Amino acid sequence: MLRQYFLFARGLGGNDNIICLSFFYMTLLYAFFHFYGIITFSLDNRNLSLMHLSIIIPAFNEERLIRQCLQSVAASVAANTRPDFTAEVIVVDNNSTDLTADLAQQAGAQVVFEPINQIGRARNAGAAAATGDWFLFVDADSLLNPGMVADILQMIEAGKQVGCGSTMTMPDSPWWGVVILQTWTAMSVLFRWPSGALVVCRADAFRDVGGFNQKLYAADEIDLCHLLKKWGRKRSLKFTILTRYPLETSARKLFLYTGREIADQFLRLILSPRRALHNKKSLSMWYDGRR
Repeated sequence: MLRQYFLFARGLGGNDNIICLSFFYMTLLYAFFHFYGIITFSLDNRNLSLMHLSIIIPAFNEERLIRQCLQSVAASVAANTRPDFTAEVIVVDNNSTDLTADLAQQAGAQVVFEPINQIGRARNAGAAAATGDWFLFVDADSLLNPGMVADILQMIEAGKQVGCGSTMTMPDSPWWGVVILQTWTAMSVLFRWPSGALVVCRADAFRDVGGFNQKLYAADEIDLCHLLKKWGRKRSLKFTILTRYPLETSARKLFLYTGREIADQFLRLILSPRRALHNKKSLSMWYDGRR
């Protein structure tokens, strides 16, 4: 091929070797820079498609479980290692009085402090420090798994969802706890409601809708879900519930509280949901600090 170019250049230059060689080398230089430009453009496009995920973990006095949670995060991210995927881990210390923050730092997580003990504020504080294109909020008493993270990455790549939640498992639950979880799972899948234990969403959508409602002390994930669905409808995006690899979450509340206390908590939410959700004192199972 090069010999043919040379002969062509020589034909244009006649017997003048200087003209011949100049044309020949100019052609080679043009070809080189043209090819280099294509490679550079391709690499730029590849960099633009990088997927950066912010994993945000709100934590209040979670020294017993935070290490296992962070280990599950690290293992799940490592199992899905690929050139176009990066992740950051942010633990929000929600005014803990134990070793939660120290243990998180030792595990390599970025620690953010939120002085007001409220789950919505903690999640928002983590999001404010996050740099990802997508946010994954997971509770400190829950464990991610590689299959779930793989499904989340596939959902993001498909570009058809504004966010997702996941079904859950609660190992060692009593029979009545299993019934409650099965009932919630059916409602979650039917209405596409996420549990607070895991919420995934686009960062731009999260910011546009204002994040978690800080007037609510519980069920703020349901409120956020409704706002994300509304945002997504305008852009032909949906909110889904992942079911193949359920999130493992702790059943500790079923053992830390008596049946009477649990029944009383649910009755308050059923009979006066607005008042209960706006009053921290009415949500002892979330805020009395029992661990």
